[in-house]
Amino acid sequence: MNGLGVLERLGELARSGQTFALATVVWRQGPSSSKQGSRAIITAAGELDGWIGGACAEPVVIRAAKQVIADGEARLILLGSPDQFGAAIPEGMTVVPISCQSEGALEIYIEPVFPVPHLVVVGKSPMASTLADLGRALGWSTEVLGTQDFGSGHADERSMVVVATQGHGDEDMVERAVALRPAYLGLVASRKRAEAVLGYLAERGVPKDQLDRVHAPAGLDLGRTSHEEMAVAILAELVQLRASGALGHIPAPRPELKPGHRLELKLAEHADAVDPVCGMAVTADASALQLTHDGVTYYFCCAGCRRTFADNPDAYIKAVQT
Repeated sequence: MNGLGVLERLGELARSGQTFALATVVWRQGPSSSKQGSRAIITAAGELDGWIGGACAEPVVIRAAKQVIADGEARLILLGSPDQFGAAIPEGMTVVPISCQSEGALEIYIEPVFPVPHLVVVGKSPMASTLADLGRALGWSTEVLGTQDFGSGHADERSMVVVATQGHGDEDMVERAVALRPAYLGLVASRKRAEAVLGYLAERGVPKDQLDRVHAPAGLDLGRTSHEEMAVAILAELVQLRASGALGHIPAPRPELKPGHRLELKLAEHADAVDPVCGMAVTADASALQLTHDGVTYYFCCAGCRRTFADNPDAYIKAVQT
């Protein structure tokens, strides 16, 4: 997968609410199998779609991407031989030495992609439009739907639904919405009107556990407010609930890193062995290239390193031991 295929896959993962990392080659020095602009998607489980480089680059990028996802912080990594760059390394860049029989080098930008909250506002009132605008200002995926449009497929457990029909089909819209089991469901209405709507739905047989999850009336209680202020009150409640982790499948926002905080790439935390030829961290499992010498199993990042080791194992064993 490459080019538009990677971007299409990115859209699929984003719409499904998954967390992943996007790696982009921003600079290369030949010989290298990747090109500037090459992209790959790495999931939290370490699955890679796309092309970012060969046997040396791929495991490093996967490990770095996992840490980027865990930290929530993008980073720039430089892959090459230990003596290739000297002191000309920009501040903030992480250098990962690789020497898998190639003199090429890669500079790769890896950024985390987290699902954004999905806000669905049902209704066409001025308050609904204001709430949608506020949601978009926060970077949330926001849509406004009329009563004829809202239904299955428009929301799920990762959605926040606000019914703002204000008397025009409140009961039907809330009944449709509770069946979708969104992370949040609010009804814009007075307390008296909200009680009447929920009472009617209870009589219609809507399960109590579903009705108990409806925030009615929606929003923080700010007293008598204008339509615009009501939208702010609802948004404030959504922000508060999300920050507390009370919205289930909608993750709380990640805290900002303190100024000056620098994240270091800790490849060894994800690896079990070190390639004795090039020094790269490699995963010691059945999928790795390996060779047993004098009863000890060694693991390698690529066939070239394994072959080099096999030609003169004692030299590399001695180097590792010292």
